[in-house]
Amino acid sequence: MKNQEIAKIFYTVATYLQMDGVPFKPYAYEKVAMALEALDEDVEEMYRKGGFEVLKKIPGVGEGIAKAIEECLKTGTIRIYEEYKKKFPMDLESLTSVEGLGPKKVKILYQKLKIKALKDLEKAAKSHKIAPLFGFGEKTEKNILEGLAFLKRGKGRFLLGEIMPRIREILKEIESLKEIKKISLAGSARRMKETIGDVDILTISKNPAKVVDFFIKLPGVEKVWAKGSTKASVRIHPHTKQSCGVGVKQGFDVDLRVVPEKSYGSALQYFTGSKEHNIETRMLAISRGLKLNEYGMFRGSKMLAGKTEEEIYKKIGLPWIPPELRENQGELEAGLKNKLPKLIEQKDIKGDLHCHSNWDGGEDSIEEMAKYARNLGYEYLGISDHTEFLRIEHGLSGRQLLQQRKEIEKLNEKLQVPSSKFQVLQGCETNILSNGSVDIKDGVLSQLDYVIAGVHSHMNMAKEEMTERIIRAMKNPNIDIISHPTGRLIQRREEYAIDFDKILRVAKETGTILEINSSPVRLDLKDTNIRKAKEAGVKMIINTDSHQKEQMSQIEYGVAQARRGWAEKEDVINTQSLDRLLKFFK
Repeated sequence: MKNQEIAKIFYTVATYLQMDGVPFKPYAYEKVAMALEALDEDVEEMYRKGGFEVLKKIPGVGEGIAKAIEECLKTGTIRIYEEYKKKFPMDLESLTSVEGLGPKKVKILYQKLKIKALKDLEKAAKSHKIAPLFGFGEKTEKNILEGLAFLKRGKGRFLLGEIMPRIREILKEIESLKEIKKISLAGSARRMKETIGDVDILTISKNPAKVVDFFIKLPGVEKVWAKGSTKASVRIHPHTKQSCGVGVKQGFDVDLRVVPEKSYGSALQYFTGSKEHNIETRMLAISRGLKLNEYGMFRGSKMLAGKTEEEIYKKIGLPWIPPELRENQGELEAGLKNKLPKLIEQKDIKGDLHCHSNWDGGEDSIEEMAKYARNLGYEYLGISDHTEFLRIEHGLSGRQLLQQRKEIEKLNEKLQVPSSKFQVLQGCETNILSNGSVDIKDGVLSQLDYVIAGVHSHMNMAKEEMTERIIRAMKNPNIDIISHPTGRLIQRREEYAIDFDKILRVAKETGTILEINSSPVRLDLKDTNIRKAKEAGVKMIINTDSHQKEQMSQIEYGVAQARRGWAEKEDVINTQSLDRLLKFFK
């Protein structure tokens, strides 16, 4: 079994235990699931080599959990998982994916209305059978219907951060074939869209038939939709990580094409898209008396270019355009004027300021988080634990924040700051209450290195009220950063209603920084809002909102989102050295 398959079972058990009101155990199963996902080595291979004892060396795994992992490896399941499936025969993953439906509410719906699947839930909500239940009401029933509609709109698409780890596994597997001369991702995955449908892969090989045969027999192939001499289309089992908060349930389709070397660049440009970008590039080619298609660039019957994307763009008077910009949003016009942005790169990021430690229910200690950040090559790490309003997240009081500060000061001494050129900063993620105030006193906030503030409740306020709520927080002289500014959860919850242009004006006036949250389920700000912020001269920061150290690697998705929003290095404050970074804070 893949690590992610076992992790998925453990995550589901954790949800069942929460549903049943079992204390402590859900966290233990969830913790182990995260640890399994984070392993670099295949747990089945570890067990084959080292037996039962090696399982106990996995972080968070004791004797009992090790036995459960061993059982899973031997039988493909575990007893408690099968028992709960019989006790609650429902599509638990789908039901809990509806915004506002936690495990305990799902249990009530099953017990009272025998709701087992989304279709049952929709039928009950439309028949107004949910509102009368204790703890629900008309508002919850309405929210359920809105959540179901939102899920339908996203059906058949996967979050970038869910699907990308599996895509890279597939690329690596294909690349291992000695007949492969070159390989590249194409389509929306290459453009790093926040959600992905089908996956496109292009290769060069002198033996296309062998490559196609190898591809359709890859581990995890569930179905072969089509097979030709130079291409194939298959459905692949996801085996995806779930640490971003939403699991992939169904497999996804992957198309492989083996193309001639002379046409590789033109094929890559064509299959990368977007459709709108391709239409514009073809029209530009026509205006120059040329013809552009997936086979190459032609004048009449003579092929002028095709081997690389660079030469394709050059022939129509353009510099190479980064895939993230290819959305027909002015990139061709900018290219013709030689005014394309020099996009931010992941190597530009010098630190992450939105990370949660085990002080507020995160997975790892501050020291463990710091060491991981230092190994990423960062110059600094900011610990921004939740504050007291979020009791479900073990939010910290003002007194606890001051205690935490002492621990961070001692840790910096241990890390030999400043000689080590790495420093841990202390912030917090305070909560913007419904009236725009925050849940920690200014006297405490003023003692921190920086302060993040975010909306975590009352998200259905009217547009004007929500806008003024955030503006009041931005005007607080102790608040530096607004986290996940629009509150969206991709495929689960829409943005709350705000006047974003007004938010930008006040952010510029107050020097407030807007976050680009890298969590694959958020990616908030979205690309269009990033571009607006850049044009308004509002500074941004790319953070991961990590609740375990390995999630810091998700910074790549925030960087990709920033690139899609045309952001450059100078637009993002955590591309700066520590001294310069601190100057951006109020």
